[in-house]
Amino acid sequence: QVQLVESGGGLVQAGGSLRLSCAASGRTFSSYAMGWFRQAPGKEREFVAGINWSGGNTYYADSVKGRFTISRDNAKNTVYLQMNSLKPEDTAVYYCAVGSSPNFPVGDFGSWGQGTQVTVSS
Repeated sequence: QVQLVESGGGLVQAGGSLRLSCAASGRTFSSYAMGWFRQAPGKEREFVAGINWSGGNTYYADSVKGRFTISRDNAKNTVYLQMNSLKPEDTAVYYCAVGSSPNFPVGDFGSWGQGTQVTVSS
């Protein structure tokens, strides 16, 4: 079983930037794809970005494409989400999750972190 701990959230003005981190421990981190998701109040959780085991392939929701960048450092067992040009509609709790396979498409994301709050003021 893998444990995930997100950090880096906070309050930022529109147009600003934040970098989220997700530190993993337990199972072999580098063998699996990773994903970032978010959930805003009153809304369903949605996929934000994903990265395969090596970092060679990345995937983004249309709403964040060109503004967010996902990356990973397998030596540090950490995945990152660099968020630029933030908008108020990016306000949500952000979660990282471990995929069930090395590459996308991932059938299931089995382990989740506790989430980190991102609030973007207008």
